[in-house]
Amino acid sequence: MSATATTRERTLFLLPAALLVAAVVAIPLLRVVALSFERVELAGGTVATWAGLSAYGRLWTDGRWWTALGNTAVFTAASTLLDILLGVAIALALDRRFRGRGFLRAAVMLPWALPTSVMALAWAWIFNDSFGVANDLLLRLGLVHQPVAWLGGPRTAMAAMIAADVWKTTPFVALIVLAGLQGIPQQVLEAARIDGLGGCARLRRIVLPLLVPSILVAAAFRAVQAWGAFDIVYVMTGGGPGGATETVSLYAYRNYFRYLDFGYGSAIATQATLLAALLAWILMSLARGREREASR
Repeated sequence: MSATATTRERTLFLLPAALLVAAVVAIPLLRVVALSFERVELAGGTVATWAGLSAYGRLWTDGRWWTALGNTAVFTAASTLLDILLGVAIALALDRRFRGRGFLRAAVMLPWALPTSVMALAWAWIFNDSFGVANDLLLRLGLVHQPVAWLGGPRTAMAAMIAADVWKTTPFVALIVLAGLQGIPQQVLEAARIDGLGGCARLRRIVLPLLVPSILVAAAFRAVQAWGAFDIVYVMTGGGPGGATETVSLYAYRNYFRYLDFGYGSAIATQATLLAALLAWILMSLARGREREASR
């Protein structure tokens, strides 16, 4: 009887949060999915008619969708990989004992705390070809002989976006990996040291294998965030030049709000969400598998 009462109390405690999530997330999400199966005409009032899978079929023949999908994949892969590499290195450094460690840990998190739109605007000025800091430093160091139009070329614009995103999101990965480092038993590391393993050997054979679940969780979060990147793209490049940095989120936004093609914009958003969910499921499954192996 008490167990039943406890379950009922837990349900009642969770109910307000569940209703809030349903109102803020679930209902709009279902509305977008429903719109993807409709054709909305604005002439003479808003008239929605059933269109079936026509919007999803249109995706397969839309070259701009495939370009945006490729841009999103490149941005996601490069940003996530660099985040993981730098985040692990920063976490390992912050895990060591030294004076001012607490202050440095707090300072490292500042980029993550900044609003993305503000950060993107600052980086757009840094990469400005006429009076940006990046070109000024490169010219002073003699690494380039004339200013580089960072945001004016397809490859350099994508690289600039990735650099800005990595600068902002690496602290998030470092925080998750640092939490994983704190969970490694000191007895294991001490036993390895007594067995004669040096610092590099302990890192390679003990620390990194035990950090794999934390790294995969961080990669899953970062991959989903990078896949849905919108504000950094919108502020820094607007998808240019010539659509070279347009992501699926920006393409969905333009179809929905600029071209007023609500059905197709909803189909793009729904398809992108499904792909992000698939990516997250794969990474989280790998993380759970490594956790089960480590617990044996």
